[in-house]
Amino acid sequence: MHALLRLGIVALAAGVLATPAVGGEKTYKDLPTETPAHFTPTKAGFDFERRTVDIPMRDGVKLHTVILLPKGATRAGMLLTRTPYGADGMGHRGDSPHLGPALRGYDNPSDVIVQDGYIRVIQDIRGKHGSEGDFVMNRPPIGPGNPTPVDESSDIYDTIDWLVKHVPESNGKVGIIGISYDGFEAMIATIHPHPALKVAVPINPMIDGWMGDDWFHRGAFRQQMIPYIYGMVNSRESNIGWTSGYRDDYDLYLRGGSAGDIGRAYGMEALGFWQKVLAHPAYDSFWSEQALDKIAAKEPMTVPTMLVHSLWDQEDNYGDMAVYRALAPRDPDHKKVWLVIGPWRHAKTWEKANTIGALDLGSDTGTTFRQDILRPFLAQYLKDDAPKADIAPVNAFVTGDNTWRKLDTWPSACRSGCAPTMQRWYAEADGGLGVTAPAQGSDDYVSDPAKPVPYRVRPIQAWSHGAPDQIDSWPEWLVDDQRQFATRTDVLTYVSPVLDKPMGVAGEPLVHLLASTSGTDSDWVVKLIDVYPDEVDEKPSMGGYQLPIAMEIFRGRYREGYDKPAALTPDKPLDYRFPLPTVNHVFAPGHRVMVQIQSSWFPLYDRNPQTFVPNIFNAKPGDYQKATQKIVRDGNNGTFVELPVVR
Repeated sequence: MHALLRLGIVALAAGVLATPAVGGEKTYKDLPTETPAHFTPTKAGFDFERRTVDIPMRDGVKLHTVILLPKGATRAGMLLTRTPYGADGMGHRGDSPHLGPALRGYDNPSDVIVQDGYIRVIQDIRGKHGSEGDFVMNRPPIGPGNPTPVDESSDIYDTIDWLVKHVPESNGKVGIIGISYDGFEAMIATIHPHPALKVAVPINPMIDGWMGDDWFHRGAFRQQMIPYIYGMVNSRESNIGWTSGYRDDYDLYLRGGSAGDIGRAYGMEALGFWQKVLAHPAYDSFWSEQALDKIAAKEPMTVPTMLVHSLWDQEDNYGDMAVYRALAPRDPDHKKVWLVIGPWRHAKTWEKANTIGALDLGSDTGTTFRQDILRPFLAQYLKDDAPKADIAPVNAFVTGDNTWRKLDTWPSACRSGCAPTMQRWYAEADGGLGVTAPAQGSDDYVSDPAKPVPYRVRPIQAWSHGAPDQIDSWPEWLVDDQRQFATRTDVLTYVSPVLDKPMGVAGEPLVHLLASTSGTDSDWVVKLIDVYPDEVDEKPSMGGYQLPIAMEIFRGRYREGYDKPAALTPDKPLDYRFPLPTVNHVFAPGHRVMVQIQSSWFPLYDRNPQTFVPNIFNAKPGDYQKATQKIVRDGNNGTFVELPVVR
């Protein structure tokens, strides 16, 4: 007889085995379970109440929503964030009875919420985490790209309508705030808004995924976003993580082949959004019709909106400035659009932000933004008794000078509107950079797709929102020292003489390349860099530092139009013109201005095979060929960068 059977007989004989519990579990009356069937934790010491509700939308889908009310709240404004990242986690960390610590973390301005007694509302967007419905990445507005009766704007409208009717502790005023994807939600809320939506604050929002935000930059695919797409789309809970087995992403993506090959190796053909990316490598109507700057430009401006831009935003450094350019000319009286430009990386606004990478910013810029700009701005629209906020239309931090400027317009250097002057800085012989048009000549390098230029010092870690104090973390790579790349033979470097007086730049630098390739396609990467003196007394580690001010990539096949990919004529000098990201910087005396030019930026961007193929996602190993690149100097018509210089 088996030992377990003998033990069971003995137990029954002793009368210690009770009848099966509900669900088939065994219970023992002489030593019962110590876990109650139901347990309700007390809220002793809590200074807030947490409610969860599934709010019905117009099509019957219910969206999971977390509502946090300060204890004793009456006639309080509501501050809404909609997110694909999990409202339950963002809506209470669970380790504190106090609202401030409970909210501390991603996309929660906890100090402002507590100080002004806002009701905090966080909602899972359609199809993610606790919400019903189907998930569509950056769901387009109702129209050609969305033939359904619902979109993000309608979901936001229905959510606000429910909140003002069912949260009696509120004053019926709602604001919306968010960073990144949540910033996209904050921006799209201003399209066909509910009357109770009084203010919007899109921070580093996803606006145009092809032109310069998450998925592409000027046609080059942001390959290291593949794990993000993988994790966002493969499940409702985003709980199937990306695994690679590589310490260095450079090796992973180089050995993986094309970006399309890598996706196939991970089974991403099952992911709807990935299939859309593969099918739309050019800037066709799929992308242009859902670009929020273009949509907002056609809509009435009814919601006061503060756009927040980070100068070193490693993920979304295009969209907020594009929206500002679209809307500001329609708001000459400065009543609907405000702009903040800060010295931050993506999502740095809720932190102390007195440094970024190796740079000391001279003050706590994050707290300055929240307390002196954001707090009075929100209060004006959400609190019953708040005075009109004395907020300049543009608040811009000047890097290199480490000062805030209050401006009426952007770009500008003074309150009354000191517009920048576009000044040409030419590529010169022997690696010089100057303001005088040079004689004819050229500089060559060989671009080899088998040995692409890394965008960081290796080993390169996977995309992550990891801690910025980790050497291999993603968030602050845009301020990495560029010296290591200047030593490569496939990177051209042009540097000015030492400056004898400060030079400010404010706005978008413009790249004018006159260049040829021996291939039939090519990428061009241009970097604007501030070169520190060899000796820096106050911080010796900054001696000779090459600080990136603005860097961008352009895929050559789109030279004739972003929607018109075309092969390049081998060895024929062609003009390429494109902007660099927004700058607001002072090159100090003793510093030098540098421009670097290269043809790969890996593995952040996928490799250009340098042989024209209809779709680079489907490039084959044989398509990847070396090419000789030539940067041409030709007086006023040659290669130069126009800097928006302010005095």
